[in-house]
Amino acid sequence: MPVSAATATKLREAMARLLAGESLHTNGALTKENLAREAKVSHATVHRAEEILTEWNAKVARPVLRSPGEVQRDDTITELRKQLRKAKAQTTEVRGKLDALAIVTANLYHENLALKRKLGSSRRLSSIPAVSTLESDLSPVDS
Repeated sequence: MPVSAATATKLREAMARLLAGESLHTNGALTKENLAREAKVSHATVHRAEEILTEWNAKVARPVLRSPGEVQRDDTITELRKQLRKAKAQTTEVRGKLDALAIVTANLYHENLALKRKLGSSRRLSSIPAVSTLESDLSPVDS
């Protein structure tokens, strides 16, 4: 079903603005979606306007190229995503180790408490001999 004359006029004017780089309602990218937005019609209407769509395809036969700034931005985003994945993996590994250490610490604490209870009040402390005493024990014996 073809479009009305008024719609065809809106589409041609929108196409002219987009091709001239003077869009009013879009970011200026040469896409069919932007053609519809620029003309303030639905995307389906653009596809019903076969004659205008043929003109559009003839004038915009090349793929939409990205500017050097956009390429650099996309490369930076890709690199940052890679770094983020690596950092998340490292964080997960460190959290796992921390959890394991917490479990070991808790087990040692409970073992220590159990040993203290087992010793009870019969626990005797022995002192470490002084250095001078050790030196006399190490001196050679006269025969």
